[in-house]
Amino acid sequence: MIKLDERQLHCIENAVYFTAIRGRRPATRVRAEFPTIIEAAEYAAQFRDKRTMIYAVTAEGNSDHIINI
Repeated sequence: MIKLDERQLHCIENAVYFTAIRGRRPATRVRAEFPTIIEAAEYAAQFRDKRTMIYAVTAEGNSDHIINI
């Protein structure tokens, strides 16, 4: 289990969507949006390299990195 700080918890509890982001360079970066963290995690798991960053995004535009999968 991962330990989350207050900002991460706030973003997860108030998220309107989650993003899964892969790639370091903007030219090759891939970003996908999902309605739930489960769907974002399922997408990330297919790569099996733990290089997909999952972010929670709130309606106010706040976001925070939650986990790499």
